[in-house]
Amino acid sequence: MVRQADNAPHTHTIQARYDETTAALTLATELTTTTLSPGMASLTASPDPGAAAPHEADGLPTPRRYWAMLTIWLAIGLSVLDGAIANVALPTIARDLGTDPASSIWIINAYQLAVVVTLLPLASVGDKVGYKRVYMVGIAVFTLGSMACALSHTLAQLTAARVLQGLGAAGVMSINAALVRFTTPHRLLGRAIGTNALVIAVVTAAGPSIAAAILGVASWPWLFAVNVPIGILTIAVAGRALPQTPGSRGRLDFIAATLNVMAFAGVILGVEGLARGGAAAQSAALLLSGLAAGALLVRRELGEPAPMVPIDLLKIPSMRLSVATSVSTWAAQMLAFVALPFYLQDVAGRGVVEIGLLMTPWPLAVGLMAPLSGRLADKHSAGVLCGAGLAVFAVGLGLLAMLPAGASNADIVWRMVVCGAGFGFFQAPNNRALVSAAPRNRSGAAGGVLATCRLLGQTIGAATLAVLFHLGMAHPTVSALGIAAAVAALASGFSLMRLRQRST
Repeated sequence: MVRQADNAPHTHTIQARYDETTAALTLATELTTTTLSPGMASLTASPDPGAAAPHEADGLPTPRRYWAMLTIWLAIGLSVLDGAIANVALPTIARDLGTDPASSIWIINAYQLAVVVTLLPLASVGDKVGYKRVYMVGIAVFTLGSMACALSHTLAQLTAARVLQGLGAAGVMSINAALVRFTTPHRLLGRAIGTNALVIAVVTAAGPSIAAAILGVASWPWLFAVNVPIGILTIAVAGRALPQTPGSRGRLDFIAATLNVMAFAGVILGVEGLARGGAAAQSAALLLSGLAAGALLVRRELGEPAPMVPIDLLKIPSMRLSVATSVSTWAAQMLAFVALPFYLQDVAGRGVVEIGLLMTPWPLAVGLMAPLSGRLADKHSAGVLCGAGLAVFAVGLGLLAMLPAGASNADIVWRMVVCGAGFGFFQAPNNRALVSAAPRNRSGAAGGVLATCRLLGQTIGAATLAVLFHLGMAHPTVSALGIAAAVAALASGFSLMRLRQRST
């Protein structure tokens, strides 16, 4: 398994950049508009089957709501910042621990793998015991893992501590969407999602600079130690502010959870191993074992009223289209964002520092557009908003792929802004539509699907670039940007299909 490194144009960038731009641990619900004419129905938000019933509280009262959202944003900020600073510090950590770069990649992989394989099981636990309980345990485990990272003296110790961190982060990520849904009034949900995306974008953009500032005055353990006081503060606020949600009190299917771990670990490690071209037999065995575990898991979950793998939710047409849109978009985003540092260095001839500055406008544009798209998502169709945003995203990627030789920095920057603006216009409306398609008592499962879509798309994008490099193409990064543009256009088509589904 691999992750991306922040703008570091070396051979491990494909692995290290895996989830830095994640971003996006957000959620979604659709709002109805009843005063418009029938001819405009396809352009407005449809009724939300998962909206609060008349006898249920519609979000938290103020000022408690503000404190709850602060808690949610702090937890998201910790998760995103931790990914960014760990990527930047990887060479420093490897040198200090006396390990080779290939082995040090497991500092990144251990965290990401722990997140991926536990997202759906923890989301299921949240549906059963209550979202607040899982969320607070997740923050506490993440904080303990951060302390363990800061106290590590060997690669084995640090890797184990990163697994603990990843388990805690999975608790936060899997439940985040459900908590925002129960915290925010339905009429303001899009705004909350947009602000959530803004927080992620700002932290993503500032992550490398924060890491550099810390490393400039302290040793690498302090990169993890800074999480500890923030985590403690978050736990203290969360205990008083987060909404208390009822659980179904059902039992967790441990066999299904084990199959889930085997399926995701086997498929992801197998695919990425084959993409890198090394240990083909071992990678193929991992892939086949993962697929077999996945088949057994789906067979076991069929017919369950509330399955851990939310097959029941995927039967909802709007959910399926939102999932397809999300996976495709994240694949295009990751493929482009991992390819760009190589492209800017090898083709455009830019240096490392200059590459970082040239790529910064992308997340900044995402942050600027996200609040606007969130407000619009409260009133208009996700199909239209996402379709338009992803069309702009596809155009921006195509323009980057067609950059002329000797392009100026200004030529690169405005294309980055177009990409970021289009991507930012997609996030809040699509996430809102995805989670709102689920009943409120399945909000945890929907949030798990949301996070899994992002990670699955990122894996596909990173693995695609690895394949392009392995094929020995003359200009693999240019090809990668062209493929990313085509995938973004496909995602736009998936989004627009929601309009047709609504009208039938």
